[in-house]
Amino acid sequence: MNAATMILLGGGLAVGCWVLAKIGHAVTKVLETLAAIAAVFVALWLAVKGVYLGARWLVRRPRTVATTAVVLVWSHWLGWLSLAVTVAVLGAGLGVWRWLDVASFDVWAGRRLRAWWQRWTVYAPRMPGWLRACRLTVPDDRHALVVNVNPLRRSGAVPRQRPRRDQIPRILGVRSGPSWDEVLVRLVPGQTPEDVDEAARALAVSRNVARCQVRELEPNVVSIDFQRRNLLADVVACPDVAELRQVAGDGLDLSRVWSGRTEYGTDWHQPLAGGHTLCAGATGAGKNSVMWAPLVSIGPAIRDGLCRVSGIDPKGMELAYGRDVFHRYAVTSRDALELLDELVDGMEARKRDNAQKVRTVPITRDNPLELLEFDEIGALTRYVGDRKTREAITERVALLTTQGRALGYTVRGYVQEPTKDTVPVRDLFPRRICLRVATKSHVGMVLGDHAYDRGAWANRIGESEPGVGYLFGEGIREPLRVRAAWVPDDAIKDLERLVTGPAPLAIPGPRPVLPFPQPAGAPAGGAA
Repeated sequence: MNAATMILLGGGLAVGCWVLAKIGHAVTKVLETLAAIAAVFVALWLAVKGVYLGARWLVRRPRTVATTAVVLVWSHWLGWLSLAVTVAVLGAGLGVWRWLDVASFDVWAGRRLRAWWQRWTVYAPRMPGWLRACRLTVPDDRHALVVNVNPLRRSGAVPRQRPRRDQIPRILGVRSGPSWDEVLVRLVPGQTPEDVDEAARALAVSRNVARCQVRELEPNVVSIDFQRRNLLADVVACPDVAELRQVAGDGLDLSRVWSGRTEYGTDWHQPLAGGHTLCAGATGAGKNSVMWAPLVSIGPAIRDGLCRVSGIDPKGMELAYGRDVFHRYAVTSRDALELLDELVDGMEARKRDNAQKVRTVPITRDNPLELLEFDEIGALTRYVGDRKTREAITERVALLTTQGRALGYTVRGYVQEPTKDTVPVRDLFPRRICLRVATKSHVGMVLGDHAYDRGAWANRIGESEPGVGYLFGEGIREPLRVRAAWVPDDAIKDLERLVTGPAPLAIPGPRPVLPFPQPAGAPAGGAA
């Protein structure tokens, strides 16, 4: 190879290297530009996302944001000393308000302050751990396990792992009442309200409370209610019969009769007109309170002929003590059958008189509410020796419960063993009350299959809590814990004298339908 060829070859290599260097430099510049543009876009995206998340956090917590803003502005313009003095004065004012009127304080201020405090000191930091412990999370497949399988690692060593993230239900808000905290939670995809129902007992243990109840608000939103204290621990007093003597019977609402207290501290009203009720409970559970408390409340209506009460008392003891309250009364199976026949005949006559006139017969003195109190209904529908009499009694009760609602006939039955064999017509009672029972299965028999999972733990009611039970039926989506008012023997005798005594003097003009007068010291509010 001659010198000229060597010179040409060297020159070509030099030019090629120069061209490649220029191309590499240009590519590097392009890549740097693209990287800078990507970095700008990523920064903008992170900034927008941060602003969005921050704004959403602020919007979802208006009370916390407003309080923080007021504190910062106040401390900046007026100083920390004036802020401390203002807070002290405000705290003292709230304390005096609570001391003077605890009911109004709790409605307007107490429950809001308590909800804010419970959310940020209890539920926000601890609820995620409770949900994980109760297995109320859903694995996020987008963040699956990443395993390092580096072959240079020592044989037999455990590979490094990045743990999988779990989706946790998000807390939407907290409401706090006198005895309950209601935590609103949005479920994640893959969860159902039934999943939370099944974990209600475990959630109660995690929160270290006696009861936890789960209520479905929306298909993907539930309220997990924790009972901080028991407002039904004390006995509920029945109304003073002496105060009812000047109450007119047509001033009472028979579809909303005061009967006791609910677990939320409000009054418990139950309808006597327009539906039938079955109450189940073991011996000493307080069925007599559920029976007598509403009868005391409607004493003026019984006296004025707007309600006629019939009683079937197989034991011959419970209803016999207030015999004068009842228009009809039966103890034996034969007498009970005659009483039921009389009620069925009256129902048929009322049906003929009002057919094609009205859909629901109004309660008047000509068509009073016929209320049947059937104590120990299983004694006559299951344990009567005569099969024909037993079947006849069951048939009459079935007629009254299926046809009597619109005609002004109401049946209220009480039983110790709520099995289908004992009460064949159990499903014909739309409203159910379950007091203390012996087994968990009885709760499902009375309130429904999933009532126990939703917090109706009637088998855990103590023997020292007569009248405490769970209510379920028309208009009530979740089991409601109630306590019926206790009616002493003297009150029953006073009720007898009330219903057999003279009516108060007629009041000129139309009488408005007024709410039932509540006992002294009763909190405002009501529950159907």
